Amino acid sequence: MNYTQLSSAIQAYTENTEADFVANIPVFVTQAEQRIYNSMQFPSIRKNVTGVVTSTTPYLACPSDFLAVYSLAAIDADGNYEYLLNKDVNFIRQSYPNPNEDKGIPRYYALFGPQSNNADELTFIIGPTPDASYDVELHYFYYPQSITTAADGQTWLGDNFDSVLLYGSLVEAYTYMKGEQDMMGLYNQKFMEALALAKRLADGMERQDAYRSGQFRQKVT
Repeated sequence: MNYTQLSSAIQAYTENTEADFVANIPVFVTQAEQRIYNSMQFPSIRKNVTGVVTSTTPYLACPSDFLAVYSLAAIDADGNYEYLLNKDVNFIRQSYPNPNEDKGIPRYYALFGPQSNNADELTFIIGPTPDASYDVELHYFYYPQSITTAADGQTWLGDNFDSVLLYGSLVEAYTYMKGEQDMMGLYNQKFMEALALAKRLADGMERQDAYRSGQFRQKVT
């Protein structure tokens, strides 16, 4: 389902084609996308970037679209990965009280706070301070481009699990309309059913295989 089809479906389900309502459809959809992406961990909401840390600072800037860490690793000169453990800032400060002297390959990281030159973006603090320049590899969660702004009007979610996107958008749309409680309850029920199926895929099927977990078997009664 692309955005044009989604928008048409929302108008058809709600029987509402008023200009103000149609103008707000992108808001309904983006709100639904946000709820969906915060309810499960699809691979499509993970991104990978690389960077460099140096011996001059124990800080590392987060990407501009960063939401949460999946993993952070430092790579030594031989190409070996050292995956950093997530800790609190106070743990790193206590363990390495002198950033100018307590140096080595980074082993821990914490979310430090906003960047000094951009209050909207976050920074990592790492410990110990690097004793040399290291490549780092960050896997992180982010919000994929919305189907409302995608150039071709298509996204992974719209192509692979359009039911959860449709019913999530209908819940937001009907809230805007201050619709009848029975229909609101129906749309919300349909959304929760679709969300459960999507979560089964994201947090279940995509995290196992038949060799490791065995084939699924339904109990016969």
